[in-house]
Amino acid sequence: MLVLSRRAGESVVVGDEITVTILEVRGDVVRVGIDAPRSVSVHRAELLAELASSNQGAASPPQEAVATLAEALRRRKD
Repeated sequence: MLVLSRRAGESVVVGDEITVTILEVRGDVVRVGIDAPRSVSVHRAELLAELASSNQGAASPPQEAVATLAEALRRRKD
């Protein structure tokens, strides 16, 4: 990991097409602007983690729900 110190208004260039600019520093909050082509996905890490957790939960229903559904399908066949 590259660690840099930047002040408001200063930028870092990543590759040829991505520019990260420090917009404002206020206390412990830093506003960052990212200029990147639309072909590059830019997401907040905590939202990606929440989405992955939500997807995992949706893909793995509770065992009780699976058993209830299986029982309902068995009864439906009869």
